Amino acid sequence: MQAILADVAALEIVPDKITYTSDHFDALLVKAEELIRGGHMYADDTPVETMRAQRMDGIESACRSNSVERNLQLWAEMKAGSELGARCCMRFKISMSDPNKALRDPVAFRCNVAQPHHRTGARFKVYPTYDCACPFVDAVEGVTHALRTSEYRDREAQYVWIQNAMGMRKVHIWDYSRLNFEYTTLSKRKLGAFVASGAVEGWDDPRFPTVAGVRRRGLTVSALREFILSQGASKNINTMTWEKLWTMNKRVIDPVCPRHTAVESQRILLTLSGGPAAPEARTVARHKKHPPAGEKTQWRAAAVWLDAADAATVADGEEVTLMDWGNAIIHKVEKDASGAPIAASVRVRRACSAVRARRPSGDPADPLLCRASYDTGHAALGRRRQENETQAHVAGARA
Repeated sequence: MQAILADVAALEIVPDKITYTSDHFDALLVKAEELIRGGHMYADDTPVETMRAQRMDGIESACRSNSVERNLQLWAEMKAGSELGARCCMRFKISMSDPNKALRDPVAFRCNVAQPHHRTGARFKVYPTYDCACPFVDAVEGVTHALRTSEYRDREAQYVWIQNAMGMRKVHIWDYSRLNFEYTTLSKRKLGAFVASGAVEGWDDPRFPTVAGVRRRGLTVSALREFILSQGASKNINTMTWEKLWTMNKRVIDPVCPRHTAVESQRILLTLSGGPAAPEARTVARHKKHPPAGEKTQWRAAAVWLDAADAATVADGEEVTLMDWGNAIIHKVEKDASGAPIAASVRVRRACSAVRARRPSGDPADPLLCRASYDTGHAALGRRRQENETQAHVAGARA
């Protein structure tokens, strides 16, 4: 609950009012008794696996013909949390022969005696299911349009039936396509398995498709809002690439984010003839086109690190530009037996503020300038979501 509120605040959404399904537990229990008396709900103590098989095959439970008096008696046992009541559930009495399995007498209420509710404690022993509570709460709280992803389409008829049976105000259902991403599972159950197994740091892991996760990875709220609005209310199911979202994010942060220079782990030592005898610090702009970004300190020394990939592209005698420093002539590039560069030397010619590709970074003797970066990759191996995928199918978190 607190995580949801934190995510809403992070998205800069200010709700008019915060409500909870548990606010309506008393009213739902009253409505349940009305449904029992009206013949719309019955108690069932059929074992879970048997009940599941019966629903799949369209077989009526022996409890379906219980009298109203018997159902009320078992309902009282459920509310008391007795041993008998704990074996029962309450089911809507719709149709066990309907081709839509969501209408085959779904469970409406279950007992939970062992675990207290996080808001109401041990006051209640019986709780409504999601399918039972949503139509009631939506109608009571004045919802005009229930926005649901298309995966719930089979349950729309159930939603309508429950509101009719309860005598509630009708709520219009507006469905839209589920948003899928490559290399991503959006199932809370499967994401929870990643967390429980220790494969990721937590729900805010930067590989996770959670608000906390993508924000930790660097996503801005404005980019996320632009991306969602660009999807529209389409009913076509698509699998999106993360690249589109991060491209939008880059457009937002590129004009304003500070610039920093770093080198990769594969690097060589670049010796500068004409460089400072002792390391010296210079103040330069963090972002040349965005002064509000402020300034940063640039260290200059007689030897700096250079990416090995950059060193492989230069030749003796070539003129290059050192970032925020000046132009220099490549004196010599030393290579090993395989031809890979292992060291280089240059002669600084003149000061120049132009920005070019060959960028040295930092004094190798100064540990304060050492940084490490990591490619977080994807938490899931499969590029596209598969039906009935298991944790083994999606597992593939990498450190």
